[in-house]
Order: sequence, then structure tokens, then C-alpha cells
Amino acid sequence: MTVVLTISGVLLLAAAVITAYRLLAGPDSLDRLVAVDTIIALTVCGVMVWSVYSRDTTLVPSIVALSVVGFVGSVSVARFRVSDTPEKRKAAAAAAARTPHPPHDTESRDRRQEKR
Repeated sequence: MTVVLTISGVLLLAAAVITAYRLLAGPDSLDRLVAVDTIIALTVCGVMVWSVYSRDTTLVPSIVALSVVGFVGSVSVARFRVSDTPEKRKAAAAAAARTPHPPHDTESRDRRQEKR
């Protein structure tokens, strides 16, 4: 069992090194976002391997917390991500301009002003 856990740890370390390279050399922010998410997943796996090796179940809450932080961070960064190149920014602005917005409710606004 120790051999399997050692091999798992070495493979996780190798994957972390490769992912760190992608994080530093990524051509755009989306590659870096995926690299950070992968590093968080590798950290979760590393904590799980250590938990199995040490037979310590008190690490389970930290595994859950890391998973939630990774998910929420990735979703929030992906939601508010700004395009990297000027061409992509122009295309995103044009797409936002084409998106129909709901009409303003001027009638209820006028009623609120009359009540004052």
C-alpha cells in the first residue's frame, strides 16, 4: 500500500509541476484559470492521499473546503473574465450591445414620484 501511495504522490507532484508551467506560460487568462483550478484539484488529491497514508479522517473538512473554494473561485472568475486581446474585447462589446435589455418600467416610476 505504501508503494501505491508513494507513486500517487510522485504523479501528483509531476502533474503540479506541469500545471505550474501552464500557469506561468499560459497565453491568455483562461489558460491560467484552468491551471489554477487544476492545481486546486491536485491539492485536494494530495490531501486525500496524505489522509489515506496517515489514516487521519480529520482532513475531510479541509478537502471539502478546498473543493468549494476551487469551484466558487473558478465560476466567479469565469463569469467576470475580461477578454485578453482588443479584438476579443470589441467582439464582446458588440455582443453586449446586441443583447436586448428589458424595458424600463417608467409607469411605476412615475407613480412613485407622484406619491411623494
